[in-house]
Amino acid sequence: MAIIVVSTQMGAGGPEIGMALGQKCGYRYVDQELLQDAGRRYGLAEERLSHLDESKPTIFERFDAETRHHITVLQTTLLELAELDNAVFMRGGGQWLLRGVPHVLRVRLIAPFEHRVKQWIKRVAAMTGETPNQRAAADFVRRDDTEKAGRMRYLYEVDINDPMLYELMINTERVSHDAAVEMISTVVQRAEMATKDVVTLEGTAALDRAVEVARGVPGVKDVRTQQLEIPPIPPFVA
Repeated sequence: MAIIVVSTQMGAGGPEIGMALGQKCGYRYVDQELLQDAGRRYGLAEERLSHLDESKPTIFERFDAETRHHITVLQTTLLELAELDNAVFMRGGGQWLLRGVPHVLRVRLIAPFEHRVKQWIKRVAAMTGETPNQRAAADFVRRDDTEKAGRMRYLYEVDINDPMLYELMINTERVSHDAAVEMISTVVQRAEMATKDVVTLEGTAALDRAVEVARGVPGVKDVRTQQLEIPPIPPFVA
């Protein structure tokens, strides 16, 4: 039993690797399902949830109580889905929210910028039959990198590329998708990934819900918490 959290750069093969990983391990693949489930449970628009899950809030959104409500809904839904175990998560900041849970494997998929632009162009061409302009594609990939990094800084005051957020980082320019799936599935089966008797969770928010999730995992006898004191993030943090 394990949970795999996949964080990916645009064009690094995240969706392809995530879906293949779910099939190989027999795990549920959670991507759009997170947004759809949150929308159904709380009656929120999926488009709005998708925007806040992928981008940093605008200056106006940072002052908006509704924005914080939507983000809390996304985080709560991820924790509730994680309670079901055996899943591959592609969304939701799980590399931070689920840290400290021993049966969670956090993976970061990366590749050089130019390689990612080429891969994104190929993927779009295969899906739409049209080949994007090279410059427009580069701008899109660069903007996606900026938005995802800004979101992680705003929500958790961490760098999305910090290697300490992950147990495994894979350069998909050098490692094929099949090889990446094999590597991840091998690691997740090791004894280190087994559920431990005692789980220690660290966090600054949503900790009560995280404790409920950890206690619901078979084999966990005790859950300990360590509250981290981090100053509130100013609304103008870039």
